[in-house]
Parts: sequence; C-alpha cells; structure tokens
Amino acid sequence: MSEQTVTPEKDEAPPALAPHPLPEGAPPLPDAPPLVPVAADAAPRPPRRVLRAVARWTAAALAFGVLGTGTAFGIASLERTDVPGLATEGDGRWDYPELSLPPLPVGSPRPFSPGNPAEIHHADLRELLLPAPAGAKPDKKLTGGWISTETFLDAYREQDRRSVAQLLKDAAPRHIAARGWTMPDGTTSRIYLVRFNSTAFASRMIDDLNVGSSAGTPLARTDTTDIDATWGSANDLENLSSFVFAEQAPFGAEHVRQAYTLAGDTMALVVHERPGKRETALIPFQQTLILQNQLLA
Repeated sequence: MSEQTVTPEKDEAPPALAPHPLPEGAPPLPDAPPLVPVAADAAPRPPRRVLRAVARWTAAALAFGVLGTGTAFGIASLERTDVPGLATEGDGRWDYPELSLPPLPVGSPRPFSPGNPAEIHHADLRELLLPAPAGAKPDKKLTGGWISTETFLDAYREQDRRSVAQLLKDAAPRHIAARGWTMPDGTTSRIYLVRFNSTAFASRMIDDLNVGSSAGTPLARTDTTDIDATWGSANDLENLSSFVFAEQAPFGAEHVRQAYTLAGDTMALVVHERPGKRETALIPFQQTLILQNQLLA
C-alpha cells in the first residue's frame, strides 16, 4: 500500500499521537510510525486532547534525554536508533510502512470529534485497514477489499458459523473489509473491519459473541483461549476498547492470538496464527493491534 500524505490547512495544528506502553514484563516496542493527519475538512479534536498528547510526548523525550525539540514531531523526525531505548534490532517488530489517515468526504468529521456524537467512521473502511508489513505474502482471499459475510464467517468454527450468521443478519452490518498475509516464519495475520449502522449495533455484536471476560464464540483452529494478561487497559487508545486473548497450552496444530476492538460504529477482529508447536510471537501481534487501533481512532 503506497503512502498517503494528507496536508492540513496552514492554520490547523495536526494532532499528535501518544505512545502506548507495553504490558509489564514484555519487551519494549519502539514507537509506531506517526500517522499523517486527516484532511482539513475534518473537524479537529478538542485542544485539550492535543495538549495532553504533546505533554506526554514531551515527558517521554525528556526521559530519554532527547535534547532540542521535545514535541511529538521532534521525535518522529529522528531515526528510531537515534532515540535511546527505541532501537528496533532484535525485538521482533514487523516492518510496517509509514501510516496515514485517509481523506474524509467534505464536511465529514472524524469518528470521535465533538461534531460526531454517533462516532461514525466516514472514511472508506478499506482505507482504514492496516497495510501488510515488508516481506509479507498477501492472502489471495483477504486482499484489503470488501468481503462477503460468508468469507467473514470462515474465521469461526464450522459448527458456530450458522449462529454468527444469524447475529450478522440481525445487526445488518453496512460493510465488511479484510486484509490478510503470511510472514516468512509462517505466521498468518488477518484483520477484519465490520462497520454497522450505529455504535449500538457494533457494541451489541461484541456482546452477542460473548466477548468480554472470555474470547466468546471460538475462532477456527482454536482450542482453549483465555484473556491475554500481558495486555492491559493502559494499552487501549482513548474512545476504543480492546478485548485481547491468547490460546493456552496445550494447543493444537496452531497457536492463535486474537483481539476484538470496539471503535464507535466499527468492530475490528485481529488474528495472528502460527503453525507448529511454537507460540505466535507476542510483540508483532501487539504491534499490529496498536497500529490498527490508531487507524480507527
């Protein structure tokens, strides 16, 4: 996916993104690539959020001993290996391209701006899908475009697909988009975005799948799946809620990590699956989830 750069109006200050800490005990993730701000016709976020984000970036810069500019843009302009504590060598991160928010239709607000109390995503849902990282082999069925309900149902166990199909029929989603790929180590990644007519329908879908204290309706090729204790609420972006799970030992021929995110009118499902008896790597999974959530925020 090629980079998209959207230039804001001269008088509009672009929003800054705050870094999100990894769970306690997990190796540190380097900062994610900054998102390019959305088009000028989108309503800006409240100034207070921007100030809080800039303040957090400034504090992080001071903590790492970065001299000169202490803003988010100062750090973003540096190479990762130039910032103490943010070297990427050997940490297992995938090499994603620089991210950018897609332009919005003229006059349409961002999903969580004051002018959008219904929390509707007006951008093209396909443009909100995370692009594949370097070295990935694209999934021929999940190409980043629209998919059918039947294709989405393939994510679940065969015996549960009829009940999930009925839930989708009742909730009547507007669109489903998906992208998938396979990495050189055999890890497959699948991201599904399901947009509903309102936040209420998206939230109800999460509830009807019984997602919360458990992973709910089992995904295909999963056995015992439980809450991933390495993910905490501090990892969630403002206005978004993620429910993160990992398959527990002993698992079968694959190890699966999965997460649902509720983002206004849209539900995201992120799945990483690795064949064999080795666990799916934690760092790339959480990296993928954080970056996808940033695109939805």
